[in-house]
Formats: sequence, C-alpha cells, structure tokens
Amino acid sequence: MSSPSAINNPEDPLAEQGEKPVSARNTTEIEDPFSHDGVGGVRYRTLAWWQCAMIMVAETISLGILSLPSAVASLGLVAAVILILGLGALATYTGYTLGQFKLRYPHVHSMGDAGEVLMGRIGREVLGTAQLLFLIFIMGSHLLTFTVMMNTLTDHGACSIVFGVIGLAVSFVFTLPRTLKKVSWFSISSFISIASAVMITMIAIGIQKPGDGLVDATVHNSFYKAFLAVTNIVFAYAGHVAFFGFISEMRTPTDYPKTLYMLQGIDTSMYTISAVVIYRYGGKDVASPALGSTSPLLSKIAYGVAIPTIVIAGVINGHVASKYIYVRLFRGTDRMHQRGLVSIGTWVIIGLVLWTLAWIIAESIPVFNDLLSLITALFASWFTYGLSGIFWLFLNWGRYSSSRRKIFLTGVNLLVVLVGGCLVSNTPTICSLGLYVSGKSIHDHPRSSSFSCANNA
Repeated sequence: MSSPSAINNPEDPLAEQGEKPVSARNTTEIEDPFSHDGVGGVRYRTLAWWQCAMIMVAETISLGILSLPSAVASLGLVAAVILILGLGALATYTGYTLGQFKLRYPHVHSMGDAGEVLMGRIGREVLGTAQLLFLIFIMGSHLLTFTVMMNTLTDHGACSIVFGVIGLAVSFVFTLPRTLKKVSWFSISSFISIASAVMITMIAIGIQKPGDGLVDATVHNSFYKAFLAVTNIVFAYAGHVAFFGFISEMRTPTDYPKTLYMLQGIDTSMYTISAVVIYRYGGKDVASPALGSTSPLLSKIAYGVAIPTIVIAGVINGHVASKYIYVRLFRGTDRMHQRGLVSIGTWVIIGLVLWTLAWIIAESIPVFNDLLSLITALFASWFTYGLSGIFWLFLNWGRYSSSRRKIFLTGVNLLVVLVGGCLVSNTPTICSLGLYVSGKSIHDHPRSSSFSCANNA
C-alpha cells in the first residue's frame, strides 16, 4: 500500500515504504475522528494552511522565546547560537517526519493514536498519557507566566495565588470553542502580541544598556546551569506534541509542509535575533522571562503587550489537551459533532478539570526556568526529537539499506532517537540530564515556596 506522500512526491525519502510491521496492519480500519464532518452542527476540518501555521506559531513562539536570552548568558554567544540554529533545523526535519506519518495513517489525531500504530493498545496509553501530561505542564507554565506578569503590572498588588486563579479563569473561558478555526483568530493576536513585546524589550534594553557591555563567546559555567539553558532552548521548539491534532483539522492536510516551513522560518529567526540582541545589551544577568530585563516601567509595558500571547498560547495547548480526551470519549459517535447538552457539558468539564490541574502544577513549581526545564526533561526531548526518529524507522521498515540515501537517513534518524532518549549505552542524554539539572535547580530554590503569595521568576 502506497502512502499519500508517495502519491504527492515520489522522490520523497519517506515515501518508499517497505512491509508494514504487524502492529500497523489493521490501524487503517480505525475511524478518523472527523470523518463525519458536515453531519451535525460542528465541523472541524476548516483550517487553511496559513491559519494552521498561525496556530502553530502562536503555540510555539510564546514562553520559549522569553527564556532564550538567559540561556545565551549561561552558554555563551557562539554555543547558544549554534544550538538555536541547529536544534531549529533538526526540529524542522522531525516536524516533517510527523507530517509524513500523519499522511500515511490519516486516522492519527494524537500521539496516543500514533502509539497505537507503533505498539498497539499499550503504545496508545503510554504516548497518549504522556502527551496529556506534557500539555498540562505547558498550561501550568502559562499560568505561572500570567502570575509573574500580574505581579509586575501591579507591583505585587495581590497574592500570587489570586493572580493564578484569575489566569485559570481567563484561560478556561478562551478554551470553550470546540474547533481550532475559532482559536486561529486568537492566535493572530497572540503572534502580534509576542512579536511586539519582544521588540519593545529589544529597543528598550538597547537604549538602557543595563549590562556591562561584555559579550562572552563561551562561558565556563557549572554543568547543571549550562544544561538547564540547553533544555530551555529545546523547549522553545517543543510544539510538535500538538502537530497531529493541528493537521487533523486542516482542509488540505497535504499543505502541511508549507505550514511547517512558515512556522520554522519565523520561530528560528525570532529566537536568534531576540536572544542575541537582548543578551548583547542585557548582559550576563539578563532576566528570565526576558520581558523583565528593562526598567520597571518598560517591563510593565512589555508584559501588558504580551498578555494575549501569555493567555492564548496556553489556551491552544489547553484546547489540544481537551480535544484529546474529548475524542477518546466520543470518537465514532454523533456527539463529536453535536451541540447538545452532553457534548457541550462534557467539553466544559474537561477544560475546567485540566486547567485546575495546570494551576496546581504552576503553584507547586513557582520558578519559570525550573518549570520549563522539568517539562523539557520529562517530555519535550522525546516529542520533538526522539519519537520522530522512531516514526521514520517505522515508516521505512525493511528498507534501511535499500540505497545510499536510505542508509544516510537511517543513521540520521537513529541519532535523532538517541538525542531524545534517556540512557544510551549508559551515556545520559537530554532526558536524564534534564531531570537531574531541573531537580537540582528546584531543590536549590527553597525561597520559592509552593503555593506562596510571592512567586519568583
């Protein structure tokens, strides 16, 4: 059986499929959750490629960009820029692989569905649960940023727990629309918001020059602080976990490569420019989130402008998490497309429960960089890199040495799997190292108490 990618691009290295592994042979019988679009009141497959791109941009370019200047300060300019560009290029390739896997198995709506293709029911539960937990942690990081933002704007005018609850309520309300097309209009304002906030910060910090004017090409830092910075760069590209869901709601899924290239072109450019400029003038003590690197007044302005992205980027992840559970409950039933009490009520309850869990996480780990590092260590390295390598190896089962190009790509994807893995031949990689450094950093911040009225960024 030829994949859709083979039809559209016969030269594509992912299109040459060998014999499918046994676990994949019956997955084509599983129904696409949106296969009955047009029957009932709710239609899901409505996204144009550029609308999907804006959602992906809003989801990806949010909190990650705010931690990059401090990552440059920890690693040095040369090492950090190489990592930002290199991991960006690798994220583009792994994102492309996810798209090819989706085209080969059109019913895949989530990482859980992909896990079922790979390993049956066990794979579905393992990857589905991991995806859900990852998204909830990201939602929590947005609530934490909302709290930091409100503390900055109000000069700690109220208890941080109160601000967290306000963020929870606002995010929950914006998660109520059931289709991504409605969310896509929010995403445009989110992108304008983060681009404007970062621009304000760059201009202000360039004028004020709070740093010492020295730029370090390399930095001799402690191991755990340096690797904490690496995990923050990985997090900046950690949007892949939601890509299957985004593609599922595109009108024309074969347009996905255009969507991906638009995303990666925008985010890699913004990351490199903003991180270098803010570090250049902010110095080694640049704040994280970066919007706090300027004077108190301009920090307030930047945070005020950033409100839409702080909220909406979290809402997109909340929507994907809610949709995962909703599809698991109602896949193959009429309730997927109904506007009745059960359908709407279930969606509302799911969103409320997930945002409450995210709030608990945000209050439990009230340090911005530490929370991003923990998220990356637990999930991002696998979802952004490691799993994509596994998907490629699965798609090309039995053809690893069919040509020189295939041999090369097999080596590349084995390396991708190693990057995302926890232990390879007793050599720690991103996952295990990240767990160590994030755990140590959280341990070393006893002043940042959980469920406290004074969260520290």
